[in-house]
Amino acid sequence: MSDRTLRGAGLGAKSFADGVGVELAARQELGFDCAKGHHFTLTFAEGAELPTIWECPRCGGEARRSDGVQPEAKETKPTRTHWDMLLERRSIPELEELLAERLEQIRSTE
Repeated sequence: MSDRTLRGAGLGAKSFADGVGVELAARQELGFDCAKGHHFTLTFAEGAELPTIWECPRCGGEARRSDGVQPEAKETKPTRTHWDMLLERRSIPELEELLAERLEQIRSTE
């Protein structure tokens, strides 16, 4: 039994290196405010692209930057109707011809 036991530092992520001489990367802090009034700050690298929206860690809602930078408006496409999609495949004269053929076929079966 004693042959199987682990001796020494044990399990886990323990580091015996000291922090002397370690130079950390340049950082910047950015504040966020959510709609429910929660404020929190996040640390980013100096050259990182900064987000305009972040999920609030307290309520899970959408939090915006507290420095006033607004997110870019996304380009929205106009809604395509069935008629728009039909006009992409057929021209008006073709549609009139198909309508005339179909009406003739319906009238002949009556």
